[in-house]
This record gives sequence, structure tokens and C-alpha cells, in this order.
Amino acid sequence: MIAAAAYPLVALTGLGAKATAHAVEAKTKLLTTALPAETSYLYAPDGKTVLTMFYEEYRQYTKLSDMSPNIQQAIVAAEDSRFYQHHGVDPKGVARAFVANTRSNGVSQGASTLTMQYVRMALRDSATTPKEVQEATQQTSLRKVKEMRMALDLEKEMSKEQILERYLNSAYFGHRAYGIYAASEIFFSKTPKDLTPVEAATLAGLVKSPSEYDPADSDQKEATGRRNYVLDRMSQLGYLSPDSAAAAKTEPIRLKLTSPPNDCAAVLEKYNSWGFACDYLKNWWSAQPAFGANRLERMDKLRRGGYRIVLSIDPKIQEAAEKNVGAKEGTGSPFANGIVVSEPGTGRVKAMAVNRTYSLDLSENPQSSNPEAGPKVKANYPNTVAPLLGGGDLPGYQAGSTFKMFPMLAALNSGMTLSTEFNAPYRYQSRVYDGWAPSNASGAMSGRQTMWSGFGKSVNTYFVWLEEQVGAEKGVRLAEQLGLRWRTDVDREHASPTKASKWGAFTLGVSDATPLEMANAYAAIAADGRYCEAIPVQAIMNRDGTPTTYATASGIQREVAKPRCRQVVSADAARAATDAARCPTGDTPARGGCGGWSTADSVRGTVGRPVAGKTGTTDSTRSAWFVGYTPELAAASFISDPDNPFNAVGDGQSQIPIAAVAETLRDGLKGQPTRQFTPPSDAIVG
Repeated sequence: MIAAAAYPLVALTGLGAKATAHAVEAKTKLLTTALPAETSYLYAPDGKTVLTMFYEEYRQYTKLSDMSPNIQQAIVAAEDSRFYQHHGVDPKGVARAFVANTRSNGVSQGASTLTMQYVRMALRDSATTPKEVQEATQQTSLRKVKEMRMALDLEKEMSKEQILERYLNSAYFGHRAYGIYAASEIFFSKTPKDLTPVEAATLAGLVKSPSEYDPADSDQKEATGRRNYVLDRMSQLGYLSPDSAAAAKTEPIRLKLTSPPNDCAAVLEKYNSWGFACDYLKNWWSAQPAFGANRLERMDKLRRGGYRIVLSIDPKIQEAAEKNVGAKEGTGSPFANGIVVSEPGTGRVKAMAVNRTYSLDLSENPQSSNPEAGPKVKANYPNTVAPLLGGGDLPGYQAGSTFKMFPMLAALNSGMTLSTEFNAPYRYQSRVYDGWAPSNASGAMSGRQTMWSGFGKSVNTYFVWLEEQVGAEKGVRLAEQLGLRWRTDVDREHASPTKASKWGAFTLGVSDATPLEMANAYAAIAADGRYCEAIPVQAIMNRDGTPTTYATASGIQREVAKPRCRQVVSADAARAATDAARCPTGDTPARGGCGGWSTADSVRGTVGRPVAGKTGTTDSTRSAWFVGYTPELAAASFISDPDNPFNAVGDGQSQIPIAAVAETLRDGLKGQPTRQFTPPSDAIVG
């Protein structure tokens, strides 16, 4: 019997070791560096307030020095009382287990040391394929032999303290608690450093069978019995005095359960509206090559990589955005009124707000307003997690005359001047776009116009004529360079290289766009033509506290959270476009005249500082927009029915986005010094 029990140990230096030596040696090296999956944390901009977490296994790696001696002693007492005497494999334990299992005609006792258990957990956690997971956990003699060999080798590479630290950070304690930090928090709402002997014994007892000894069960009989066994073992090993152990056994298990938040739907209630920014973060993350070769790998990194992510949202601006969209249209309206605020020069998103509650619970939502939707299809209000503001797979909303910025900017960048004149009629018969004959919104817009007055009054026929002069494809390509993407089949077809030159209606905003895209595109104009990719973070740190980086095409390491900017148009062209864009807001341009009236002349008075922007409405006012900016911030607001684009919001609602942007810019910039726009040069004024 003893000889049979000793066979695995003999095999380690015989045929078993010979057959597996090379593979085992390579994996042992991996185990010295491999770390278990760790929870990623999403913080508010203060870097301290945890908004939510992302994890598959809730775990925070903790150093042994930050753990109470009680839990270190309890886990040794419960799982491997000879841990400090053996060298990875315990021959006495192997023989004892063999005898016990033979007598019981089953598996009544194990022989795995803490080191062997850690090897098994580490191999499982570092597995990249289902086959590797199976090999790490399957109940076979060969697996056991490999495990023993690796345990012996590992103890030559790592100290007992290092192995114990890794073990306590890898073990599963039940209730989604992986590692001692998670177990301490979930069961007792405290850190591992503060665990009492009773609490430590309770947690140590869970490792053998988390479900069987679960202290959260209404009947704590099994959990108490297991805890008392661990306390007795601690006493026998000299970790507790007999009197202390006896007293501890009389205490009830007092739990203080905590449920750690996970993912965006669990964002703290106080920050519920930040859920939309959290959702945008996830979509942005899934598109970053720095985190993996595909979406699946990148999201796996988010949930297992232990990152510390600081959101770029500015609490002051976010509060202003929430207040100003909520005041205009309530959460019970089918019309979504949303706003996104972007920072010129960085692309960092400073606010994302919409008159919706961020929630997965759609049970109280009414039926969708879309007549083509089925009777069981719920509306997107008052609760939704749909990316209504951008950053997801929704196409957005027709943005109307806000698109006039793109052909105007393309014309200015091509050498045309702000003084370019055209006698714009009420209806214009296009000579380029297949006999198309667009008209203005009213007869008051007819007459001789420049870029200042044409933009300020939103004169359709002037901009169709201007688009003909510069070429529609230049406006389309410029919009793409400023971050716009075509998400519908119709838009993709019109924007294609073979058809963009004939897309005359592009300047009237027939394409779908999101407020995130429009805020960021206009932010580039505020930044003198320097476009920065939209980014939802201000910092991303690895689990070791270093900034997360990626390699550029030239091999240079750059921080993932740093702005990524490029000059799209000349600074002078952008300044000229801004000068014209001051006309719609009731502001006074530096160089020209606005023609006497504008489409949003209340904005300048509300904001109280230099401001530029553009209104936009679609046919029958199915949606209404306003995009406005100062040198410091750019904001885009819309109102539309996301479920049914044919459900017109009406002319009376067109002022809502104007007020939302103006008031948010005002409130968000309150207390900051007033900055002026840089005037365009004489050459581009004309």
C-alpha cells in the first residue's frame, strides 16, 4: 500500500518526469510571472470615486503584508498544515490520503499542498483555450504528476511567502469572491488586514467547498462546523491558544454582505446619468488595438486586466448638461433631448446627458412609437441603455443645416473667401446635381449673401451653390476627416467615391449623425482646425500603476489616454469658419456682417461670452439640432424620436436644443475667464 502511494513521487524522477519535463519546465517559468484576472475600476475625474467595476472574477490583488496574520494562519491550518515543512509536495500527505481513500473506497481526503493547489489555479487562470483549462483541472494521474513536478520546481523559484500570497489572491471563496480581498469585502465589508480569527477561519473554511460551507445560507450549521474545525486546527498548530479557540467557537458568524457593482448598469445611483458615458467608454475600448486584436480580446482585457480608468467627464459640466436637457423635455417623453460636450484641442468628452434613465429595466416602458415595431417592442423611455448620444452602433439622426459647416469649411480651405457672394433665390435650379431644385425655408432668406449672412440665416440655395463651386465630395471627405461615419446603406452609397460628387443634398444635412460626432467635429474648428479623436478618459493605468501604452506605426510608445490630434484644415480656414459661425448665435463677427438677423440670436446673450454655432432642422422638423462652441467647449444637442424618425418633433420644439447648448455652455464655463476667438486673416476675408 505504501509503495503504491509513493509511486507518484517516484514517477517525478522517473518515466513521468522524463515524459513531461520540457513542457512542465516551460509552464513553471510562466507561473512565476502569471497573475490572476483582476477587476478593472472606473473612477470619476477625481480619481478616487469608484463609479463601477468591470470583472468576470471579482478580485483585487493584495500583498501579503496587507493581509492579517489571522487569514494566513487560517488558510494554512485549513488546507496544508505542513506547508512550511515540505518543498511543494508532502510525502506524508500523499501516503495518508492514499490510505484514507482506499479504506473509504472513494475520495475522502486529498493530498494537494497549497503549492500544488496554486499551480492548478494558476494553470487554469492563465489558460487561453478550453483544452488548456481541461488539462489543468482534469482528474488524471498524469495531471497530478505534472502538478507535483511543477510544485517542486516552483518552490525553488519562489519563497513560501510569495506562494502563499499568490494562493490567497487566486482562491475562490464563493459569492463571486475571487481572492481574499474580494472575500473580505463581500462577506464582511472590510479589508483583509482587518480580519479577526473568527472571520479568517470562516473564509479559510470556504475554499474546500464554497457552496457547502456558505455562511450566507439561512442555516449556518455547515459553515459554523467548518469554521470550528479550522479554529481547532489553528489551536493545534499554535496559532491560537486553546482558550482563544474555545471562545471563538462560541461566537456566531456575523456577516456584513456587500454586492460589488459590475458594468455600466451598476453605476452608483448618484451618478446614474453617467451610465451613458460609461457605455461609450466600453464601445471606445472595444475599438482600441492597444487592448487586443479584436473586440472579444479587448473586452476580455477590460474585465480581467485590473486597469484603473479615470473618466474624462467634468462633474460641473455634466451637472449643467443634465439639468438643461431634463428641464426642456422630461424622461416620459418619446422625444429624446440629448447633449454631448467636447473639449477642443483634446477631444475629451466632458458631458453626455439625455432625458432618459440609464437602466436595463424596460418593464414600465410603453410600447414603441414606431408603427412597424411589433406589439411587444418597448419604447426607449423612460429607461434605456441604448447609445442615443453616439459611440455605439446606432446611426444617429438627420442633422439638418448643421452640415452646412462642412462645405463652407472645405471652400475656405480651398482658397475661397468669406466675402464670396451669390444672389441666392428662393428656389435654385442646380446645374450640377441632376436638375435638383432646392428652396429656402422662407422668402426672407433670398437675396445677395456672403458666407457670414448665408450661414447666419441658413440660406439653403446659397449653400447648394457654394457646394457646387467647391465640389460636394470635398465636403463629404472633410466631414469624414472630422470624425463622421456613415452607418446607413443610403449614406454609405451616397458617400462612396463614385457618388459623393453628386451628393448635393449633403449640405442640407440629410445624413444621419450623432451628437458625439457633431460636438467633436465642431470642436476641431474651435481648435483652429486641429481635429482630436473623441476620447472618454483622462487616464488609464495598468494594475502595477504605470500608464497603459501602445506602439505607434513608427514604434514609439504612447499613452492610450493621451489625445490623438491632427491638423485637418488650415488654422486660418477654421478661424474664418468660426467668424461666419458667430452669425447664427447673435454674436458679432470680427470681420464681416451677418445681414441683420439670424436663426439662434438668443445664444450670445445666454452664454454671455463669444460663441459660434449652427442650427439644424429636417423636413417637417422631424428632428432639430444646435451645435455651439466657445474657445473652451463645443456642445451638440438634438431632439428627435429615436424609435420613429417620422414622428416629427414640430417647429415649436426646435428651440429646445438651442437653449440646452446655450445654457450648458453658460453654466459649465461659469467663473472661468472669457476667451476671445482669433480673427481670420485679411487674405481669407476677401
